[in-house]
Amino acid sequence: MTVVLSWLRVDLRRRWRSLAVLALLIAVAGGTVFAALAGARRQASAPHRLYDRTLPATAAILANTPGFDWDRVRALPEVEELSLFGPSYPIVSLPGALEADLAIGHDMFSTIERPVVYTGRLPDAARADEAVVTRGFVSRLNKGVGDRVVVALPTPKELAAHAGSGPGGALTGPRLGIRIVGVVASPWFSDEPGRPGGMLLSAGVAARYPSNTIGDLRRGGTGVANALIRLRGGQAAIPRLRSDLAKATGRPDVDVWDLLEQFGKPAQRQATFEARCLLAFAGAAFLAAIFLVGQAIVRYAAASTSELQTLRALGMTPRQAVGTAAAGPAIAGAVGAVLAVGAAYVASRWFPIGTAATLEPSPGFSFDAVVLGPGIAVLTVLVALAAAAAARLALGAATRNVAARRSAVASTVARGGLAVPVVIGTRFALEAGRGRTSVPVRPALIGAVTGVLGILAAFTFSQGVTDASNHPERFGQTFQLSAFMGDNGETYGPADKLTAALRANPDVTGVDDARISVATGPRGSGSVTLYSYSGGRKPLDVVVTRGRMPRAANEILLAPQSMAGLHVAMDQTVALTGNKGTRTLKVVGAGLVPNGFHNTYADGGWLTDAGYDSVFRGHKFRLAYVALRPGARTSHAGDALTAYVTKTDPALAAFRFEQPETLSEVYQLRQVRGLPIVLGIFLALLAVGAVGHALATAVRRRSHDLAVLRALGMTQWQSRWVVVTQATVLALVGLVFGIPLGLAVGRTVWRAVSDYTPIQYVAPTAVWTLLFVGPAALLIANALAAWPGRRAARMRISHILRTE
Repeated sequence: MTVVLSWLRVDLRRRWRSLAVLALLIAVAGGTVFAALAGARRQASAPHRLYDRTLPATAAILANTPGFDWDRVRALPEVEELSLFGPSYPIVSLPGALEADLAIGHDMFSTIERPVVYTGRLPDAARADEAVVTRGFVSRLNKGVGDRVVVALPTPKELAAHAGSGPGGALTGPRLGIRIVGVVASPWFSDEPGRPGGMLLSAGVAARYPSNTIGDLRRGGTGVANALIRLRGGQAAIPRLRSDLAKATGRPDVDVWDLLEQFGKPAQRQATFEARCLLAFAGAAFLAAIFLVGQAIVRYAAASTSELQTLRALGMTPRQAVGTAAAGPAIAGAVGAVLAVGAAYVASRWFPIGTAATLEPSPGFSFDAVVLGPGIAVLTVLVALAAAAAARLALGAATRNVAARRSAVASTVARGGLAVPVVIGTRFALEAGRGRTSVPVRPALIGAVTGVLGILAAFTFSQGVTDASNHPERFGQTFQLSAFMGDNGETYGPADKLTAALRANPDVTGVDDARISVATGPRGSGSVTLYSYSGGRKPLDVVVTRGRMPRAANEILLAPQSMAGLHVAMDQTVALTGNKGTRTLKVVGAGLVPNGFHNTYADGGWLTDAGYDSVFRGHKFRLAYVALRPGARTSHAGDALTAYVTKTDPALAAFRFEQPETLSEVYQLRQVRGLPIVLGIFLALLAVGAVGHALATAVRRRSHDLAVLRALGMTQWQSRWVVVTQATVLALVGLVFGIPLGLAVGRTVWRAVSDYTPIQYVAPTAVWTLLFVGPAALLIANALAAWPGRRAARMRISHILRTE
């Protein structure tokens, strides 16, 4: 130990700058890995932590029926808490189509959906001028605690008609000055990716302005409301709720949402997916650290070992030599580990990301003791072990007499009679050599392949995200416009004339007059929103992932989440109950549906018109979905089509066509698009470091071979071409193996994400990346060869040969 400490004091005075740089490299690499690991843990746990800190609702009953008897629902034995909420109303003082949700029950945010309060306080349920907002509302609209907005309410007549009577359909009722008193979040009331945040009005608004907000909610009245419910027994009690609700109200078609299935599990899946991306990022960063930082550790330890050869001759044992060579890097590792933990703690300010960020109950700095605590010890030990292993290998290099491995490719090049620089450069690239002249060939080859693979896989995946973002039909949204035609069994105009006029329009390529209602699965196993498919001339395209569309009244196509919720597979039968009774239907297809009022694109099903009529009487909603030819898909297409049908028949003026909103799943995909690209860049840096290190090391360790060749007549330019050939061969190996592997990996990952989301899979191809990855790899490799080539050309031949 005395020998080690004595040498360490000398070594630190001479080489402290090198150790400082090594510690900084370790800190950067370790901080990146620690931040990604801690961020992944925080990412995956955000939904659970939010649920644990709130009193989340178990189910939502979306009755949307005037005079619904909520007292009977409250009386059900499984209902622990129930809070009503009402329609949304426009915030007229802010730009865009922003709306404020309305709390009706005074127990909202107290005994149910008790939120996390980030700033401010909860609204006073007795006041009619207070509201709370989400963090997304504050960040996007720059309106927070203490600010005021104006919300428009309808007149009683407008409330009954579900439409405004002012210019452009504006509401003409009271204008309320609402003050924001808090920024909150709960599982139900939280931000969605890509949305401008939410606002919830105090229950005092409904209490003070009942005729302008909810109407008469008594049994048999005209008021319409929905409810959040927490059940005794949790999610397991939802089938009983559906059954008891149907018995109590005589309505088996009331839509009951299982909020954990509808929102909780999808949010958890997305957060888990994002966490896995961060774990992959951490793995890539760790791999890059092994190649880049590891090489620096190896060089430092090997240099120290060379200087210790004299002390070995004076009696220093191999164990002492290894310990002495590893002591400096171990100290640098300890210092770098502490700095890495500090960097990871600072970086925690920006985690979690994506969907989990909207659900994080404790945003800001976070110290993850599970990752950062052991991380200091683990990183220090890893650096010390790496330095010790490098020192031991360096000490034994001079005594080993192992035959060098020969490359078949290099031998073929040599037999081909190619120029000497090409032959030598190929051997340098593919043959490691042995002893003191050995070169890290395998890390360079693996690094080159991994770099090309990473870049191509990342941009292939990114192309898949771009394609899905630009093509809503991947999500089943094969229409560009929709018109609301009625609800609760009422149709607002001549629907048959509307569909006939649409089919006669040359810009229209597909039409579906969809009647929409909700059926209940066997034994209350789930609610499923079903759409009628009218077909006929110019039918609307439907994304069918397996099987086919239904053709008979006893057939059905189901979306993937509904198939899972109903526990049914292709070619099986399922009993669904509507307001006309129970029908047994055969599942003949799996596919996607329109993103509706009470369902997502992956939750629902399609029936023929006859099949719909066998299950339902009337409709909950009725919409016309319209697909346009590509040239007609403009921002003014809705107004143009509205004008067209009105000109065809003035009675059709009641129908207005609107473009669907961008799905939140699109924004979720866009949020993770950058992570694979960052991964690819990390892997590309790995390749640059590995190839650059191999080129520099080859010139240094094989200087004797080059000096002999120079003495036999090889010119300076030929010496440069040796290094250029070595770099080119490494790049070509990376391209030959990296391109097909990268394309396969990128498509495989995108298929997994497509199935996981779910969306229609279309094989992505990053055309520009494919075109440029080859020239870029060759250019970068040869740029890396410039400095080692210059050293090879200017080496002092006589000095090297005399030294050897």
